[in-house]
Amino acid sequence: MRTELIVSTYNNPRSLGLCLASVARQGILPDGIAIADDGSGPETAAVVEAFALPGVAVRHVWHEDRGFEKNAILNRAIATSEAEFLLFLDGDVLIRPDFVARHLEIARPDRWSSGSLIRLDAAASAAVTEDLIASGEVFSRDWLRAHGALDRFGTWLKTRPFPKPVMAALDRLTPVQRAWGGSNASAFRAALVKVNGFDESMKYGGEDKELGVRLTNAGIRGQHSRYLASVVHLDHSRGYVDPEIIRANKDRIREARRSGLAWAVDGIVKPAV
Repeated sequence: MRTELIVSTYNNPRSLGLCLASVARQGILPDGIAIADDGSGPETAAVVEAFALPGVAVRHVWHEDRGFEKNAILNRAIATSEAEFLLFLDGDVLIRPDFVARHLEIARPDRWSSGSLIRLDAAASAAVTEDLIASGEVFSRDWLRAHGALDRFGTWLKTRPFPKPVMAALDRLTPVQRAWGGSNASAFRAALVKVNGFDESMKYGGEDKELGVRLTNAGIRGQHSRYLASVVHLDHSRGYVDPEIIRANKDRIREARRSGLAWAVDGIVKPAV
């Protein structure tokens, strides 16, 4: 089974470089990596060009900057992928060395998977270096606690304080809604094609969760790896946030649940004109 890691990014070359540094330390590497670039400038292109892993195909999927069109560039990456199984990251997260292995371990054609985030504030994000990633210290409870990231018991659990069987049981039993999180998710490509990918008409604010609802409506159920596949999120500004769009997206998600909608009209396959 061929696998591809799809990493979304937009004009954040420092975070992307750190993200890729964590990708490079995977115990099981994907067969390919697609940088799904929502219109970044030459600094991001330079980061992608400089990144290479033996035996791993790296491609830069880019379109012109027309505002927030993350779903559109993700659909292009999906449509042009030759892999059977796709893993999704945002280019502002750091992944543990067993991240890919964990998603593969629970992969099933009738399931999609989503992990969780441990969020760093601006000061902690600025302190992250490639050396901290290489040593694994940035994922340690001591480092995260010292940098103010372990603010709740649930966040502490994301650091995997108990043996793997215990954490796996907590993943199964924790009563949280199964929601697709675009910064940490996976599915078989065939499942994504079945629902026509992401809805490109949706801008920032729940646009990823809507995909999870439609996958579920299509008979592809969600599963969490909240504790065994958490990622560390680097802080950054979001100049594209619009409260009105977020409210409208929430309405669309509720309607998708109510109606059983599975197919994205404005998705990978466009409506005939």
